[in-house]
Amino acid sequence: MRLLFTLLILILPKTTLAELIKPHPDFLPEEVVLIQLNALQKNNTPFQNAGIEQTWEFAHPNNRKFTGPLSKFVSMMQKTSYSIMLNHIEHNILLVKYSDIQAIFFIELIDNNGAKMGFKWIVEKVLDNDEYKNCWMTSSVSLPIKLSQSA
Repeated sequence: MRLLFTLLILILPKTTLAELIKPHPDFLPEEVVLIQLNALQKNNTPFQNAGIEQTWEFAHPNNRKFTGPLSKFVSMMQKTSYSIMLNHIEHNILLVKYSDIQAIFFIELIDNNGAKMGFKWIVEKVLDNDEYKNCWMTSSVSLPIKLSQSA
C-alpha cells in the first residue's frame, strides 16, 4: 500500500490529485505528517487553500472539536503563527517517540522568508470513531519555535 501511494504521488499529474487524500488505516504516522506538510507547502495548489483543507482532513476528531469547523481552521492557519507553514520552502520530519497509539515528531521547517522554525507534531490513532477507526490523525501541533534567522 505504501509503495502504491508513493508511486501515485510521483506519477499522476497534479490535476488528477485535486481530490483530497482521505485518512486510511494503512497510512503510517509519518506518512500522515508528510501528506499534511506537502499540502501546506503548496497551499493554493490545485485550488485556493487546498493545503489547509488537506491538513483538516487529517485532523483528529478531538482536535476538530477545538479548531473546527473548516472555516475556523482556515482562518486560524492564515492569521496566526501557523501561517508560516503556508507555502514554506522545506521541511524535515524527525521521529521523537512512537507507541501503538501515539507518535511524536519534531518538524524543522524553513518558511518562505528563509527562517528555520520548529514544531512539535503529535499524531494519534483514532480508537473510538467508526469513520476514522484505526487511522492516524493529527491531535496537536505546537506553536512554532524559532530555530534560526533567515540568511
